[in-house]
Amino acid sequence: MIHYYNLLRGLHIVAVIAWMAGMLYLPRLYVYHTRATAGSEMDETFKVMEAKLLRMIINPASFAVVLFGGALIGVDIQRLGPTFWDKPWFIVKIAGVLALFGWHGFLAASRRAFAENRNTRTERFWRISNELPFIVAIVIVLSATTKYGA
Repeated sequence: MIHYYNLLRGLHIVAVIAWMAGMLYLPRLYVYHTRATAGSEMDETFKVMEAKLLRMIINPASFAVVLFGGALIGVDIQRLGPTFWDKPWFIVKIAGVLALFGWHGFLAASRRAFAENRNTRTERFWRISNELPFIVAIVIVLSATTKYGA
């Protein structure tokens, strides 16, 4: 069972890397997109890049994160019993994952706003908010690796 677990864990980590890469890159595209004139060639190029990043990388990777993460939880329940569910580190990790999914939804809605020339957020907003998923990822990784309160 341990080899199966390690395979699932490796696939989960790869999916998280892909998801995070996209979630960090999309707001950076928005930073530059705010400078583009609506209807310009640059504006249309950003719209295509943003849509493809979301559709081809971020969305599938987030699905894989849930799939492999859920499988890991299933294996852990078999190995350890359901006792880890109420541990502080696991609650923090799940809260962080939910926050990232909320951010994912916000980025997707923002992409639609850019596509419809309805963006109201500034370049500064996108520059600052670009750091949010990384901060949440740090919290998630540290909670899972230190397992404080275990």
